[in-house]
Amino acid sequence: MPSRRIRVTGTPEAPLRTALTALRTELGVPENFPPEVLAEAERAAKAPAPPAEDATDIPFFTIDPPTSMDLDQAMHLSRRAAGGYRVRYAIADVAAFVVPGGALDAEAHRRVTTLYFPDEKTPLHPPLLSEGAASLLPDVTRPAVLWTIDLDADGRTSAVDVRRALVRSRAKLDYATAQRQIDAGTAEEPLALLKDIGEARERLEVERGGISLNVPEQEIVERDHTYELAYRAPLPADGWNAQISLLTGMAAADLMLTHGTGVLRTLPTAPDGAVGRLHRTAHALHIDWPHHLPYARLIRSLDPHLPHHAAFLQECTTLLRGAGYTVFRDGNLPAVTTHAAVASPYTHCTAPLRRLVDRYASELCLAPGNPPAWVLAGLDALPKQMADGTRLAGTVERECVDIVEAALLKDRVGDLFDGYVVDVDERQPTVGKVQLDTPAVVARLEGGTTPLPLGERLRVRLTQADPGTSKVRFAPA
Repeated sequence: MPSRRIRVTGTPEAPLRTALTALRTELGVPENFPPEVLAEAERAAKAPAPPAEDATDIPFFTIDPPTSMDLDQAMHLSRRAAGGYRVRYAIADVAAFVVPGGALDAEAHRRVTTLYFPDEKTPLHPPLLSEGAASLLPDVTRPAVLWTIDLDADGRTSAVDVRRALVRSRAKLDYATAQRQIDAGTAEEPLALLKDIGEARERLEVERGGISLNVPEQEIVERDHTYELAYRAPLPADGWNAQISLLTGMAAADLMLTHGTGVLRTLPTAPDGAVGRLHRTAHALHIDWPHHLPYARLIRSLDPHLPHHAAFLQECTTLLRGAGYTVFRDGNLPAVTTHAAVASPYTHCTAPLRRLVDRYASELCLAPGNPPAWVLAGLDALPKQMADGTRLAGTVERECVDIVEAALLKDRVGDLFDGYVVDVDERQPTVGKVQLDTPAVVARLEGGTTPLPLGERLRVRLTQADPGTSKVRFAPA
């Protein structure tokens, strides 16, 4: 899970663009796709492998950020006559376009994952596919991996089916629009049921001890030729939508475990020391955490709009470090099969346009007893490939946040700000992090002579803001 997320609306100013370009060069981020990859993508876009089944009569819809064009998932939700719900979840069928061992396949293994920068993204697949022929855009027919998951009235899975099919999305929604329609009671049933199913799945998540962290995003918006930073707390619709993806990833993991071959997303249980540290942080942030209250239930009680709650949610991401990919085959199950945050076996399978492993997961579920030879041949190398790609994506994310913050504050060195001390180095208690009230910045705090007051408000002075070094530093005022 990312520690911080940032979105940019508008065109970044020149110093910011320069710093981001330098970062891409420093990290060796791929630039343009090689000519042979683009040529293969163009051929594939014209003639993807067609599925046998036609499901274009189902009125699917997508929910994504407004500007997204690489649409991996489309859904249709309905009630079952016998009670409960039916979730139809269409996932972009990337394997219909990518020939194993071809130029496209090799380039995807080199890139591993889409990288998101504030000014642009470095896609896993050529945009001709990822934002065109393979994307589940509205009003066009696309090949997909179609999951049909039946749930009982409590939201528990009762039946799963997965197959290839042609699908056709009818609407491209964003989270805010979906939330407004659901709240106003104007959403048609397939969308309105997102709340019912999402909330049912959230209750089951709490029951099994799983967690979903509503960590606020940092968002930079262009207004009147200048920039503003703000925090954006996720909407309920964000969480309900995520529950559909989690449901599918859990169903996929169960299929793989049943048939003895697969790739799981795993996370060991956090050590007691890490949980103890969070208890101390909660106390410092004046968050009431009785010892009898499970961690998962505490998380559900927090409001990300409150600064001290948002700060604690940010610290909670430390328990999610250490996630990886675990491969198994021929019935030899690994020692750890669960993801501690999901509190269940789980795999990544719903974002194949943006993540390499998901294409493998789809194939393992479509033919669980007899996956394609290319899947078996590439399985053992996947964990390291994904670890390297995920590590690079994390570096990009952290560095981009630092660069954007530095660019926005570069003319305000010496100014005073109000904020919360959200972290203190246990070995150097005069060093930590401050989360400003406004603008929406979380940065290093150092230079004082007394221990920092964790969880307390503090006036601080900006001492450094350099986009070139992506450094922002504050000191107690």
